[in-house]
Amino acid sequence: MDGIKEPQSSYLSIKNLWKSFGSFIALEDVSLDIQEGEFVCFLGPSGCGKTTLLRAIAGLDLQTRGRLVQAGKDISNLPASERDYGIVFQSYALFPNLTIEKNIAFGLENTGRTKNEIEQRVAELLQLIGLPDQGPKYPAQLSGGQQQRIALARAIASGPGLLLLDEPLSALDAKVRVYLRHEIKTLQQKLGVTTIMVTHDQEEALSMADRIVVINEGKVEQIGTPNEVYCKPETLFVADFIGEMTQFRGIITGKSSIKIGNTELNTAAHQFDEGREVSLTIRPEDIIPLGAKPPTKNGLSNSRNNVFSTKLVEMEFLGSFWRCKLKSDEFSQALVTADFSVNAVRRLSLEPNQNLWIELPSESILAFDNQAA
Repeated sequence: MDGIKEPQSSYLSIKNLWKSFGSFIALEDVSLDIQEGEFVCFLGPSGCGKTTLLRAIAGLDLQTRGRLVQAGKDISNLPASERDYGIVFQSYALFPNLTIEKNIAFGLENTGRTKNEIEQRVAELLQLIGLPDQGPKYPAQLSGGQQQRIALARAIASGPGLLLLDEPLSALDAKVRVYLRHEIKTLQQKLGVTTIMVTHDQEEALSMADRIVVINEGKVEQIGTPNEVYCKPETLFVADFIGEMTQFRGIITGKSSIKIGNTELNTAAHQFDEGREVSLTIRPEDIIPLGAKPPTKNGLSNSRNNVFSTKLVEMEFLGSFWRCKLKSDEFSQALVTADFSVNAVRRLSLEPNQNLWIELPSESILAFDNQAA
């Protein structure tokens, strides 16, 4: 029953949430707890269900079944107007015929505040977002980045307990996006408001979130800190979706060894049985370049079985590093992606079409079930 108070263990609790549109299941048994003051990102490809989940939290699309509890109160069936949140959309949704001041004040006019109090609150918010002199202007007179900051100010004007951001930066150019990422995160920390942001941008999620919820085809693949989902992915989808990754097929030969063709690799420990076919992954930045000459015995690390001769077939300059493509008979001539620092490329005098010895650190080689691909 709506309005019943429950023992509070987390600020927002999502329990066994399902959402169907006819026969299409958009969300399947989603459960998640969000702590007060936490910044959580829903991350996944287009059409995975992340915006549907945000809209269910907002009451804009009621779930088919499941429960939502906010601040100890069951809000599962409450209309959007009775829920405690502010929301910022990708399109800003500012009123073009109202000044910036009136846009921000719009949600405050029915809160019982006096005109004086509203004006003070608007001035305070404009100062907070770094646009103190823009109040008399209209939205069309501001840049996209400025409009998004106004939309943010309007969303937090009434002091909501929950801030919902639906891909708020995707319509902006790259430089403005990076600047506003920092601004939004700083503002969120200053206000201490519990925040959920939907994004398909991995870099955005990794740089802003306290925790990331990776969603795929309506299901939660993994929940964890940015470091956890990047360095310790739990499924092949998460490993492949977040960041670059080279994949191989291999056969388990031991608890930390896998064979690719005739090549055996030392790997991170896994739970698969011997003889099982799996997918192996390694990130480009984990591959260590050793130089054009065969490394001496003393120059090898403990994972000496993972040192190979390759051919450097392609180099792409990406500013702070070079993205390289390597081939080796050891891997049936499959292309291996490696990211080498500018300093490493300079130190080793790396050039396309040369031979290059590399090391694959065993702890960076992860095994996953092929069925998760």
